[in-house]
Amino acid sequence: QVQLVESGGGLVQPGGSLRLSCVASRNIFSANSLGWYRQAPGKQRELVADITSGGRTNYADSVKGRFTISRDNAKNTVYLQMNSLKPEDTAIYYCNYYMGYNNWGQGTQVTVSS
Repeated sequence: QVQLVESGGGLVQPGGSLRLSCVASRNIFSANSLGWYRQAPGKQRELVADITSGGRTNYADSVKGRFTISRDNAKNTVYLQMNSLKPEDTAIYYCNYYMGYNNWGQGTQVTVSS
């Protein structure tokens, strides 16, 4: 099991930016992939972005060009830089650490509203 702690969520106006962080309790180098998912009220959890152990990234079409996922192996941390935020980005954002099975953080709320 891996414990994941997300931070960095909050309330931001449309067009603003936030950076989410996820600190893992074990070496993230061991993960097959690290990712960020989100779940809006009444909707299913969806992939936002992920990054493989080899550094390959993948993004949902809705966030391409606005969000950037990155990792710092030395700090056991994965980040999600979110720019040009829109109201439809409002959701709880969850960190994922995949190593043959999923490990999830508790989530951090992101609200985009004027």
